[in-house]
Amino acid sequence: MDQVTALEQLLATALRRIAELEAALASMAQENADLRRQLAKNSSNSSKPPSSDGLKKPVPRSLRGKSGKKSGGQVGHRGDTLRQTATPDFVERHEAEACGTCQHGLTAGMIKAVERRQVYDIPVPRLEVTEHQAAIYCCGHCRATTTATFPDGVNAHVQYGKRIRAAAVYCNVQQLIPEDRVCQLLRDLFGATSLCAASVTN
Repeated sequence: MDQVTALEQLLATALRRIAELEAALASMAQENADLRRQLAKNSSNSSKPPSSDGLKKPVPRSLRGKSGKKSGGQVGHRGDTLRQTATPDFVERHEAEACGTCQHGLTAGMIKAVERRQVYDIPVPRLEVTEHQAAIYCCGHCRATTTATFPDGVNAHVQYGKRIRAAAVYCNVQQLIPEDRVCQLLRDLFGATSLCAASVTN
């Protein structure tokens, strides 16, 4: 057995040992976390009775005393409420046909001012379909056929786009929503009826 083979075997043994130690460390870390959660339980954060707290009574929820101030926003506080925008996306005009007092007919020329109210809302969600058409040419010189190139990522005759795929991954990975419920969510909101759990996993 030459020196290179011996070193390779030694390296393989070391890598296996490292993997075993990492697995054992992860198991102990999980066990440690479970024990810490059990030790932290008391009558205020679990179904344990108050008598089980012993001398370790839970700390009161708040040690703050009364400040004497009224509840809610204080004087001078700017607040973060919705504010009207000068550039709304849509404007709907509402007009009256008759005077509210004498019932006389009203015309556009009688308008003196406009009262503005704005509603913030999300647009109606729906899938947009973009059709890519690659032109097919016949060379006038050699009569050979050439087809234009489709954009990167457009590989199938029908497929879902990158934005809805990103939404599915975000719901599944970041928000921890199971694959079948991600499919239901996108089906209910956007009408993605062909999306399946396997597609979300892929």
